[in-house]
Amino acid sequence: MKKLSLESFVWINQPRKFVIDHDRLLIETEPETDLWQRTYYGFQNDNAPAFLTQLTGDFTFEVKTEFEESAFRYDQCGVLLYIDSENWVKVSVEYENETFARLGSVVTNLGFSDWATTDIPAGISEMWYRISRRGQDFYIENSVDGTGFRQMRMLHLHKASAEIKVGVYACSPLKSSFNAVFSEFKAGPCLWPEHKK
Repeated sequence: MKKLSLESFVWINQPRKFVIDHDRLLIETEPETDLWQRTYYGFQNDNAPAFLTQLTGDFTFEVKTEFEESAFRYDQCGVLLYIDSENWVKVSVEYENETFARLGSVVTNLGFSDWATTDIPAGISEMWYRISRRGQDFYIENSVDGTGFRQMRMLHLHKASAEIKVGVYACSPLKSSFNAVFSEFKAGPCLWPEHKK
């Protein structure tokens, strides 16, 4: 895979405070920012800052994410696939308490979000992600060291077109703020093996 130039990325909900230094991005989150649509909680929120580039056809996108510090429930940073406010996927580590965090994913199709998680130690502050695409299907992997990746989820996006926005996001749904750091942005041909029927 090849390194991506951050010059090709654009903001959705640009944050007030951020720093771009070559291939590294720092976002300072703002309170009461989030991405969620309707399910169970009833509310709709689409104000989390996201830094996205547009990719075409089948691909694999990879990035390293890091919490500089976080000690408030629901603080989160990770990757985002984005079509519009009612069709998107986010994958992240979300701080829960001093003992554990939640490694999870939210798939939002046609205006309704789901939420799948697994608990991980709260001390894990770095995570690498890969999102691979084949048609309208996507494969998500994560790694704690940037080398050994493991499956998190396979999913379908009903409204995925040939071009789709992919990148990173960070948010603080409650009254908190933290620094999220992103680096090692890469993309290339799809690494998800094709299923032979």
